Amino acid sequence: MLRAALLVATCLFLLTLPAWGSPFAQRSVAEFLYLLTLALAWNVLAGYAGLVSIGQQAFVGVGAYSLVVLAEDIGINPFLTIPLAAVVAGIVALPASWILFRLRGAYFAVATWVIAEVLRLGASASIDWLGGGRGRAVRSLMPLERGLREDLTYYAAFALAGVTLFAAVWLLRSGTGLGLMALRDSEGGAESIGVETRRTKRTVYIFAAAVAGAAGALIYIMQVNVRPDAAFSINWAAYVIFIVVIGGIGTIEGPIIGTLAFLALRGTLSGLESWSMLIFGAIAVVVMLFAPRGIWGLVTDRWPVALFPIQRRMPSRFTQKEHPA
Repeated sequence: MLRAALLVATCLFLLTLPAWGSPFAQRSVAEFLYLLTLALAWNVLAGYAGLVSIGQQAFVGVGAYSLVVLAEDIGINPFLTIPLAAVVAGIVALPASWILFRLRGAYFAVATWVIAEVLRLGASASIDWLGGGRGRAVRSLMPLERGLREDLTYYAAFALAGVTLFAAVWLLRSGTGLGLMALRDSEGGAESIGVETRRTKRTVYIFAAAVAGAAGALIYIMQVNVRPDAAFSINWAAYVIFIVVIGGIGTIEGPIIGTLAFLALRGTLSGLESWSMLIFGAIAVVVMLFAPRGIWGLVTDRWPVALFPIQRRMPSRFTQKEHPA
């Protein structure tokens, strides 16, 4: 009951924010929502499937350029390109998975970054179509009044984060989710109990790619100008990894806490410019050494609580104790 009340109160707060909040607060919450979306997807991929990718920026960039092509060249409403960008990113992820799943561990992680770099270089080389290094602007957004555009973007971010959260919880509570956790612990062991490891990995990889693609389109609706160095920047992967590590990898609550912590730290360190990334890295190392389960892990060590429980309860007939007559 308390969980439901907290969820309803949070949704009401977020839904009504544009009516009473400042434009700065609205933009800040929209940024929180799209970073949370990216973090949830990466957490499912790495925290539950054990597939550590440092190349999710590949699909952020694919989503951003899907926005440009679909909105500018085909004439689709920019906001309708968000789900279409997810489809495009998923399609790109399918052949990428054929290559990546031949690799393990650090080789897999490095290969995800290589794919992102190949896509970045391809976008930079496509001068006539994608604008090369200068990129392209989403000019179809220009006629929209700024306040209306920010409201639409905010609600799109809210919807995307909500759908991603629901999908992640549903996926992890499904049979596929159980297979993911078995796969993370031992791929050989998962195969021995009947988990189709290759199909399961491909499913979660495409899911994470599709979410990143949708988030990429949303981010560049906010930023308007799409450049390859920014859209395919490794900073997207660095931010998401930091968020999940300090929040608590392998939990749904961790990315929420981690996103809040990241934005608070970034605001605090904003005057330090290039030093900020070094400080973020140092904080992540300290957390991994002394609190490997992150902030949410410290919370649950003290108070056994779960805002989004994904464990299945054993039927009561198996847990009831027999009392002697």
